[in-house]
Amino acid sequence: MAIEITDGNSGKPVRRPARPRPKAITLSDAAAHRVKEIMARADGKVVGVRISVKNTGCAGMSYAMEYASELNPLDEKVEDKDVTILIDPKAVLFLIGTEMDYKTDKFESGFVFKNPNAVDTCGCGESFRVS
Repeated sequence: MAIEITDGNSGKPVRRPARPRPKAITLSDAAAHRVKEIMARADGKVVGVRISVKNTGCAGMSYAMEYASELNPLDEKVEDKDVTILIDPKAVLFLIGTEMDYKTDKFESGFVFKNPNAVDTCGCGESFRVS
């Protein structure tokens, strides 16, 4: 993909490669590995995992994940570490810059979202708030 800009010296149009868009979300190695495991066990055809946010929880919003059987026209498609993540269009602004990780502790395991847009989270870590 290229963009056309005007050369500052000559005033002539010049085509330059467009800067690649940053990914809305990135995955840690552990998260990518776990998503691959989950997708391998899915029933039916799965093209990726869809992430959305819901208005719920102590802090106001929570993350939701589900199998995606197809790409919706407005989904933000992110490919990272051979994993396809589809982001619901209403969730993109809340997730920009987020890193998705997978943690396993003594008593629990699950996905953890390191979201730079979150200004508050509930005590259990299930929900977040943005300003």
